[in-house]
Amino acid sequence: MYSVEGLTVEFGGFTLFDDIHFVVDKKDRIALVGKNGAGKSTLLKIFAGINEPTRGRISMPKEVTIGYLPQQMVISDSRTVLEEASLAFEHITKKETEIERLNLELSERTDYESESYHKLIDKVTLLNERLQMEGSSNFQAEVERTLVGLGFSSSDFDRPTREFSGGWRMRIELAKLLLKRPDILLLDEPTNHLDIESIQWLENFLSSRANAVILVSHDRAFIDAVTQRTIEISLGKIYDYRVNYSKYVVLRRERREQQIRAYENQQKQIEDTEAFIERFRYKATKAVQVQSRIKQLEKIERIEIDEEDNSHLRLKFPPSPRSGSYPVIMENVGKIYGSHVVFRDATLTINRGDKVAFVGKNGEGKTTLVKCMMGEIPYDGKLQLGHNVQIGYFAQNQADLLNENLTVFETIDRVAVGDVRLKIRDILGAFMFGGDASDKKVAVLSGGERTRLAMIKLLLEPVNFLILDEPTNHLDMLTKDILKDALNAFDGTLIVVSHDREFLDGLADKVYEFGNKQIKEHLGGIYEFLERKKLDNLKELERKTVSVNELPPVDNQKESKSSYEERKEFQRSLRRLEKNVEDSEKIIEALEREIKEIELTLSAPENVTNDLLVRHGELQKQLEAAMEQWAFATTELEELKIKN
Repeated sequence: MYSVEGLTVEFGGFTLFDDIHFVVDKKDRIALVGKNGAGKSTLLKIFAGINEPTRGRISMPKEVTIGYLPQQMVISDSRTVLEEASLAFEHITKKETEIERLNLELSERTDYESESYHKLIDKVTLLNERLQMEGSSNFQAEVERTLVGLGFSSSDFDRPTREFSGGWRMRIELAKLLLKRPDILLLDEPTNHLDIESIQWLENFLSSRANAVILVSHDRAFIDAVTQRTIEISLGKIYDYRVNYSKYVVLRRERREQQIRAYENQQKQIEDTEAFIERFRYKATKAVQVQSRIKQLEKIERIEIDEEDNSHLRLKFPPSPRSGSYPVIMENVGKIYGSHVVFRDATLTINRGDKVAFVGKNGEGKTTLVKCMMGEIPYDGKLQLGHNVQIGYFAQNQADLLNENLTVFETIDRVAVGDVRLKIRDILGAFMFGGDASDKKVAVLSGGERTRLAMIKLLLEPVNFLILDEPTNHLDMLTKDILKDALNAFDGTLIVVSHDREFLDGLADKVYEFGNKQIKEHLGGIYEFLERKKLDNLKELERKTVSVNELPPVDNQKESKSSYEERKEFQRSLRRLEKNVEDSEKIIEALEREIKEIELTLSAPENVTNDLLVRHGELQKQLEAAMEQWAFATTELEELKIKN
């Protein structure tokens, strides 16, 4: 259906793809894998028509529709969540508007026998038939089902998209793409902003309802569940197998082992032949045999071993200083913003050496509890850190705290101690900072590169309690494996906030579930937790099943005067809270703008002054306060909508 023909991409003397060929069939679900920088996102952009190759082309029929979800995108803020998602069916609403216009014209005309009148009727009939084929009557319900599947609640539908974080707005864009049902769906890291339940819903959708899918993801469990074909990009070449990723890894290893054995056997044969030729070259009695062996040698088709990208290594944490037996003890801990309860009455104990996972839907308090442990925000109840607990914290915004004036190498050189200093270049290479990349200034790094650098910096600090908040979002599978192996060997205590099941599998031995304003402890690994969760959901479903006769009667009477007054008060409160949110956003924008300007000035060493540094610190505090105010106003607004 779609064919990649001789695709070559070159820039700056570097070849990203070298004459690659493959075909995508109508129902193919392909995992595009490879190290960061191998060219996965570039290939998706070429498929989407955003980038052009140096040579070669992608051929597909003109009528083919393509849906592309990049890792970052600019999203409109002028509509509600439901309105934005419903744009997927804009072609249907346009047809409905056209039918209304034509029906109005028919009702106003009186030339019933004219040819143009009958043509108008035919046109309306054709449009109606097309609407029926497209299932126009059900699209609103389908939009709502898709939004709920991706983690939105019904109370979110009428909220403006500007009230949501970038991650949630990416979910809206993903919903639009899925609803459009394009012929080929290109997804670049779609799970980065999803929780576990939403990922499972997306798995089911892509497996059962999508057409062709080309998927870039570092979530092995996700791509194994969705795809049945794997294309790996490595050193400009591709390796194509019609199996999922886990099976591909096995087959690829077996193929390489076979190549090595065949290569070694052939090399032995060549060496023996060359030795015979050299030994008897000048003996007349062996001349015929020598010539025969020379011709035989010339005819041998030399076996080549697939080149393998091995620029990674094993990473080991420095020994952890010994902490007390209980690094964290919590009793009845809670966090409330205004009238919004994030969680309450949380009681738990984390033992020295525990490796635990924090899981749950976004917004249920995972990161909030981490901030409570770090002492960054106030809380209710008792939270005590144990004796000699030394915390290493990786936050989702950790990359923003790096010194932009240093190079990549200098950033790591300042924290590395002991023998590890001799391996800095190797460690940087393992995290895709090999060669000249280690001499780049932090200021010019992308968001993903900064995240990886912040991760390396943390891994080299001697701590005994690691807290990692979504550490794998910008790591490829090889690097994730390096990190996972290092964490498994880490002799301290570990908390991981993550939605990556494959990463958590075999790493976490206890799971804390965040949801419904509670924190529940589950012993065992992530897949044991998920299995129990499915059973819990079924029981919950049974409890919530209500017959039609049990539903309260519907009051069809007109609104009373008191009800009318209540509605007016609701509208006044709504406008007030919406203005509070809007004002908070304006303050945040202004503060962020001023902070950015100061940071730009400070990027030049000669401009650094004490006054500027003090001002920068004051603005950061004001920004934190403004963010708290925005969160409070947003929560109040959300609760008001839910109540009404």
